[in-house]
Amino acid sequence: MTTVTNLILKAAAAAENGEEDPGGAVGGCSGTSSSSSRRRSTLDLDLGNGSQVVYVARFLGYQESWDYFHYLNKHIPWTRPTIRVFGRSSVQPRDVCYVASEGLPDLAYSGYQPHAHSWDEFPPLKDILEAVHSALPGSCFNSLLLNRYKGGSDYVSWHADDEKLYGPTHGIASVSFGCEREFLLKRKPGKNFRGKKRSEGKRAREQDRVAEQHSFTLKHGSLLVMRGYTQRDWLHSVPKRAKAQSTRINLTFRLVPSHAG
Repeated sequence: MTTVTNLILKAAAAAENGEEDPGGAVGGCSGTSSSSSRRRSTLDLDLGNGSQVVYVARFLGYQESWDYFHYLNKHIPWTRPTIRVFGRSSVQPRDVCYVASEGLPDLAYSGYQPHAHSWDEFPPLKDILEAVHSALPGSCFNSLLLNRYKGGSDYVSWHADDEKLYGPTHGIASVSFGCEREFLLKRKPGKNFRGKKRSEGKRAREQDRVAEQHSFTLKHGSLLVMRGYTQRDWLHSVPKRAKAQSTRINLTFRLVPSHAG
């Protein structure tokens, strides 16, 4: 799926690196090293109706990101739980772990309630959280769902993180390490673009379709933020990809109100 979003991201990455990406990164994934002196390239995408996505391709340094990757891959107590979707039980197609501040309501999804680990068990997570807070003034995340995709057959299907636990306009900050993976966004059925009626005619409908779908390549050390009503109005996924032959680790930071539930 090629959209205007893809083209903007490719141009931004090329401008940031000052050259074409030659690939050949560790683990068989493409990427180039980046130094702290390079400017962060940021895409700010207004999805309409109070929904917004912000993408920072080089949020953390290249080697720093690999250091985090290796720590997380080795020290996080990963589990691959059995979940229940549409009345059927199946093994979740990725590894997960949950970290949260003390005293928060329990997280539960698809019939699964993960154990909430303490931030103090994994000090590097607190360092990453501090970097996220510094990059997003006014943010205050207190929970973290970690995901590990061990290859291209691991994925997450179309969904929205719209659990009542988080509230209607919660933000999600997503930091990625390791193999690059495609991240897709599409508008939920029945949600009109910027509150307008659907266009008439074949060409107009095609324009609507493109405006309602976006694709991001989440790079090693990148940050993607979903804000506002994105979870109410949009679905997202990380699809299977045969070419993704190595591991990706993703951290999704969220705010759980203490009065939730």
